[in-house]
Amino acid sequence: MHIGSTSIFEGKLTYRDLVKHISDRLFLLPRYVQKVVPDPFNLAHPTWETCEDFDIKNHIFKVKQKKVLNEKDLVKLAGELLTEVMDRNKPLWELHVVENLEGNRSAMIAKVHHCMVDGISGVDLMKILFDITPDSAPPPKPEIKKEETPKKDMAQMFFDSIFGAMQETSERLMEMQGGLMYMASNLTNPQNLEALPHLSDVLPAVSTPPPILPFNGACSGERRLAWTEFSFAEARIVRNVLGGTVNDVVLTVLSESVARYVKFHKQKTKGKIVRFMVPVSLRQKEQRGALGNIISILPVEIPLDIEDLPTRFQHVHQRTNLMKTARLAEGLLTLGSFYTMMPAPLQSMIGALADLPFPPFNMVATNVPGPQVPIYLAGRKMLVQYPYVPVGYQLGLGCAILSYNQTLYFGLSSDAQAMQDVEKFKEILDEVFEDLRTTVENLESQTAGAAG
Repeated sequence: MHIGSTSIFEGKLTYRDLVKHISDRLFLLPRYVQKVVPDPFNLAHPTWETCEDFDIKNHIFKVKQKKVLNEKDLVKLAGELLTEVMDRNKPLWELHVVENLEGNRSAMIAKVHHCMVDGISGVDLMKILFDITPDSAPPPKPEIKKEETPKKDMAQMFFDSIFGAMQETSERLMEMQGGLMYMASNLTNPQNLEALPHLSDVLPAVSTPPPILPFNGACSGERRLAWTEFSFAEARIVRNVLGGTVNDVVLTVLSESVARYVKFHKQKTKGKIVRFMVPVSLRQKEQRGALGNIISILPVEIPLDIEDLPTRFQHVHQRTNLMKTARLAEGLLTLGSFYTMMPAPLQSMIGALADLPFPPFNMVATNVPGPQVPIYLAGRKMLVQYPYVPVGYQLGLGCAILSYNQTLYFGLSSDAQAMQDVEKFKEILDEVFEDLRTTVENLESQTAGAAG
């Protein structure tokens, strides 16, 4: 369950420079020197505790190279590194530096567990670790007095576990009550009442299993990646002409790519849908910069047998807009509070049985807005960044999208057993975006001709 990214830099980013750069800023990231400590009695949830023997060299690694790597080597290496499960006995983050990448470039493969960050807080993290100029000075370090934490005896630890579990349950109950009141106030809002009759159209997306698609199957854990990129400006043109959002553009391209991929595997698309799990950040403005997860999901269903790209776009736009109006993401987060109110041992038991006989979704699709100007790490300009989202539980394909410096970077992650041809899906993705761009250009030309 770690997320990550592969970044490529101009010039040579060295291991030594990266260690110094991160060390100078680590005081701004206290969570990054903390590890997850299980409750000794398994009555409450694990806690974050300072790692007393923290050593940054256990988190930043230099990739051993016998030759200068090319991008094909890099994508293979990233898949191998992102396959490995993270060591739970230390803070859950790693950086792997490739000092020599062809074209006088270098690279960094980053891993961080999802319990530490979500997509939005990950972008906020970039603001701390990256600079907007190549020669920025490190932030001044305040004097920090080290305080020894008194050791607790078993009786104290036992009562802490009990009261901790009670406090967690109480907090989740208040969150659930607040969420229910928020949902009720939104649904009775006159502006949203017109959406109520259409809620039945989206409810099956959270209550019934989706069809099994070619990449839905048992997963081995071995990751295979593929990367591509599209012009952010062109995506905005598509958005403006067809009347929607950039996220609608992304889901249109992905759903059409799934349809063509299904046909490539000699399967029928008529009457079938693809169900995306679209993570939605519910992080409020005042919570920006905080680590951890504040996310819910939108289960977006899109028919595979829509042949016309503009029609597909309109379907995506109407469906996502309806879900937003109905506050479905907030509603699902509120329902999730029922689960979090359960005692920690019961949650653990349910989690162990989470591998259902059918997947609740077909694939994950997450779109995160990043900085639209160049940024620098240890004085090296970041040229590209391909994000990574974990897969598993029969979801053999996932797609993470990051917008950076006027480009949309698509990171496709697949399970080698469930999907052996992620590169083919990447080829189809490229074709679909080009078809959508051409279609929109033709529509613009027709509109201009009619106006003339």
